[in-house]
Amino acid sequence: MRNVMQRWLLGVVRLVVGARGRYASTPPDARQTIYFANHSSHVDTLAILAALPPDLRASVRPAAARDYWDATPTRRFIANRVLGVVYVTRQGAAGEDPLQAVRDALAAGWSIIIFPEGTRSATGEIGPFKSGLYWLSRDFPDVQLVPVHLSDLVRAMPKGKLLPVPINCHVSFGDAVPGAASLDKDTFLATARDAVIHLQESVRG
Repeated sequence: MRNVMQRWLLGVVRLVVGARGRYASTPPDARQTIYFANHSSHVDTLAILAALPPDLRASVRPAAARDYWDATPTRRFIANRVLGVVYVTRQGAAGEDPLQAVRDALAAGWSIIIFPEGTRSATGEIGPFKSGLYWLSRDFPDVQLVPVHLSDLVRAMPKGKLLPVPINCHVSFGDAVPGAASLDKDTFLATARDAVIHLQESVRG
């Protein structure tokens, strides 16, 4: 049921915003992966899933904020029954690991989509990355890290809008970047962010 509904929804996304995949030197492969991307709209997750090859998509789950996606029955249905969301608890109790569900999913062999900025950009500019990506890479050093840049989705579905505006958007997948094992936190996060910015610049160029 989930796969049928997901295919239908992703078909609508492709029709409305394009969500065409672009690749650096090689397409995404079957290795377990953390896909990390810029965040500008609620269509972002759907666009990445739509751009992935179907055989890879089946093993990918998006990480998303529980306080948003669990807030209404409709959002909860889409998150749980269509997207297979792994919840991030942004407003948990003191001492609670907000990424525990993501860790559990990685430990179970799932690939993950994550947005390290932690919130949507209203302008399309890529903000500083929060530390979660660093800690996940430290704890799962064998999981490859692939940067993703989403172009024009901030125009396709601006913050506060309920429906996307038809526009041709692209999903650019970069080459895998070094994990956190050999880098300090600030250097790793800056390097990961620069990888997404590089994809942004290559699209603009």
